[in-house]
Amino acid sequence: MEASGARALITPAMEARRGVWGPPRASAPVERYDIRVWAIAAYWPETPPRLYWDDAYARATRWRGVVAPQDFNPFGWPVDGRGETESPAGFSQPGVPSINGGQSDEYGVPIRPGDWITERSRLRGWDHRRTRMGPTVFVTTEVVWLNQRGEFVRRRLSVNIRYHADEAPEQEAPP
Repeated sequence: MEASGARALITPAMEARRGVWGPPRASAPVERYDIRVWAIAAYWPETPPRLYWDDAYARATRWRGVVAPQDFNPFGWPVDGRGETESPAGFSQPGVPSINGGQSDEYGVPIRPGDWITERSRLRGWDHRRTRMGPTVFVTTEVVWLNQRGEFVRRRLSVNIRYHADEAPEQEAPP
């Protein structure tokens, strides 16, 4: 059951989409106000660094102008109000527990007022094995952002952990 139980968590949709980039989506142009409000919220109740809101100060830095904090999300305010996107993994299995296994980010150029960001995502791959939770699959998705000049802005790798809880080994009750 070791590999076969975990393999059951890998759907045909996942197999078909492994390594395939989904359609791109573009953000609205980033406004200076968006950056300022994001920075205020992120640093509240402290004053955010001047690099994120003070034009005169920011021009004197190596960035030569206001830039967004690295955690800024230009997709945070979707035009249609929903922000729903198709999962790059292309899978959903009702009744199968799923937990966030963490994420890592790599950053390139900062986001600036006037930039618009293109996002692409894909199911990068998976690893399946038996854990103490039972047959388990660690699914890695990749999301890449580029600005309108084609410059690399950010890459996020996210891990989603899915498992068959009903096949987990029995746990002994504490004495």
